[in-house]
Amino acid sequence: MADRIQLTGIQVHANHGVLPHETEFGQPFTVDITCWLDFAAAAAGDDLTQTVNYAALAQLAVDIAGGTARQLIETVATEIADAALAEFTQLHAIEVTVHKPHAPVGVALDDVAVTSRRSRKTAASMPTMVRPSTPGAPGHAGTEEA
Repeated sequence: MADRIQLTGIQVHANHGVLPHETEFGQPFTVDITCWLDFAAAAAGDDLTQTVNYAALAQLAVDIAGGTARQLIETVATEIADAALAEFTQLHAIEVTVHKPHAPVGVALDDVAVTSRRSRKTAASMPTMVRPSTPGAPGHAGTEEA
């Protein structure tokens, strides 16, 4: 069984985007977070330490979304999801949606949003990223090790 915590409408002004005016002046972004966890023990004991402190989760989202400017909101959503899974061990899974309502796409629209979903189950089954070795470095194909 998995319970759910939702935070919707977290507001941030940030400089994400690829166009010069986006990175110079910034624009509003909205973040929505849905977390899956088992908070039965927290509810039974009325104990905040047994669940996710949503004030801390909201601050994590604001710190990342309002921090380093990224070209892609996909990057922002993924960074929030990955950081939340790393910080809050109670989480089974998380979904982070970043909205960019004023995205300069050349047509009238209400919103552009991307969603990043992460879970401990899929994170455990994902291969570890390995940086390709540099040609001439020990262990690189076609070179001899001393």
